[in-house]
Amino acid sequence: MRKPLNHFFPGSAILSFGTAGCNLACKFCQNWDISKSRDMDRLLDAASPDGIAAAALAYGAQSVAFTYNDPVIFAEYAIDTAIACHERGIKTVAVTAGYIHPAPAREFYAVMDAANVDLKAFTDDFYFKLCAGHLQPVLDILSYIHHETTCWLEITTLLIPGKNDSPAEIKALAAWVARELGADVPLHFTAFHPDWKMDDLPPTPSSTLTQARRIALDAGLHYVYTGNVHDTEGGTTFCPGCQAALIERDWYNIRHYDLPADGRCPHCGTRLAGHFARFGKPFGPRRVPVRLVRR
Repeated sequence: MRKPLNHFFPGSAILSFGTAGCNLACKFCQNWDISKSRDMDRLLDAASPDGIAAAALAYGAQSVAFTYNDPVIFAEYAIDTAIACHERGIKTVAVTAGYIHPAPAREFYAVMDAANVDLKAFTDDFYFKLCAGHLQPVLDILSYIHHETTCWLEITTLLIPGKNDSPAEIKALAAWVARELGADVPLHFTAFHPDWKMDDLPPTPSSTLTQARRIALDAGLHYVYTGNVHDTEGGTTFCPGCQAALIERDWYNIRHYDLPADGRCPHCGTRLAGHFARFGKPFGPRRVPVRLVRR
């Protein structure tokens, strides 16, 4: 599963799907060729909700992810697809910035089994100047997902050198997650690479991610990860009870898996937060393109 969801059936296959466009204007967009596109791929004409669900089933995918661009801009389409997926026993995942009004959010997250929400930064100044948005609506959605839905939640923050990576801001962000959402919500810190309108900045040093992870762990969070870098410790899921390494990862590659389907640590019995199943051969970092053909 090449998605930042370390506690939602790790190692399973997932069909990723997206359209074009976005409702934010992030100057550092890492998928700008998709999110800023004005041309809709003609393939979309063939990508019906039933077709997407059928393709996931045919390829052995346990879940369908709405990703690449933000699914809230095609929420009705995503909802219809999620319903078609659920009819076939396939789970649904939203990879989103969480910038959506409360009313449509209720419909949208009612049919999502998991979500990874990009918390871009922890200052409104960053959101306003670099994303053309605001921070509080995202915090409100995070609280709503976690406290009022059954949707599994994980959070990702892309750390950009000199913009949102100060120890003080990271400490404030982690403290908010611990206080408002709880210690069991996984938090991912990922590395920025120069792109779109911010190609004059350096990539995020690995040391910044390591420091951020330590700050968040010190704030009381149980599951903190680093991403977009080779960092086995930062990618590993540790038992919060005995600190045993239960799922060892290097980037998206699972190297070791020692967690039963019930999610209980085999060493001390602590129940890990998340959704797990019997672990077979991991799908890992492989990508297989899927093309839907109109019949």
